[in-house]
Amino acid sequence: MKTFNGRSPIGDRSTNIHSRLATRRPRQPGEVHALILSAGRGSRLLPLTESVPKALVEIGGRPILDWQLRSLAAAGIPSAAIVVGFGADLVTAHVADRAPSNMHVHTVLNPFHDVADNLISCWAAREEMDGDFLLINGDTLFEPAVIERLLRSRPAPVTVAVRRKAPYDEADMKVQLADSVLVHIGKHLPIATAAAESIGAMYFRGSGARAFRTTIETAVADPAAKGWWYPTAVDRLARRGNVRVAFVDGLATAEVDVVEDIPAAEEVVVQLPGSAGTSRASSE
Repeated sequence: MKTFNGRSPIGDRSTNIHSRLATRRPRQPGEVHALILSAGRGSRLLPLTESVPKALVEIGGRPILDWQLRSLAAAGIPSAAIVVGFGADLVTAHVADRAPSNMHVHTVLNPFHDVADNLISCWAAREEMDGDFLLINGDTLFEPAVIERLLRSRPAPVTVAVRRKAPYDEADMKVQLADSVLVHIGKHLPIATAAAESIGAMYFRGSGARAFRTTIETAVADPAAKGWWYPTAVDRLARRGNVRVAFVDGLATAEVDVVEDIPAAEEVVVQLPGSAGTSRASSE
């Protein structure tokens, strides 16, 4: 079994990450799978995350995860894996009870969630990368049209959903572009060079899915990898010219990273499937 920096997921961590195979169903030909990174506690949302993980924090009357799954289902995505860590049992039970009826949803444990960043969540879920897949941050809200735009985007091994805004700040996952080709991605990029920001949704196709998994597996050999975000791996792929962007300007998106983000997120969810606003609109 492969380990993270020489440590086995079994032993000092009690749960075997491979135990989730019992609930994973085989992929159908041509199926696009979703992978949602929800292992973190969301400490910047305290006290809301005192006893529940960020994925289950309610925005507009529903947990963040529910909004994400409803939007994915509305965009035609038939299956999703949720990477869990803090509050794993709560998320797993919630998914079993509340997942959309037209989606197959299961969870994958990241046993290192409390000592590492989300590149390691991707490593823990690497077996989910056996075909085309969407990679979604656990704090990103989006309308179905965002996913549809990614799926319809110009074919490329990797496509990153981005939006343009002004001004950018240090916390943004900034991107540098040459037309619609992504040159670099990272929070560390100089603000003056930013052409857009990643919203936290990406699409990996064909060789892109395989290359991302290989890059993740190579990266974890570095002791510093526990402090990396997964866009570090995407930045490495961009050096080969394999990454393009899909602009989602004007579509409903939001990030829920700190308590101050919640009012803007509440304005977004009224436009998402399952909200009172969209339910009224569909009945008129």
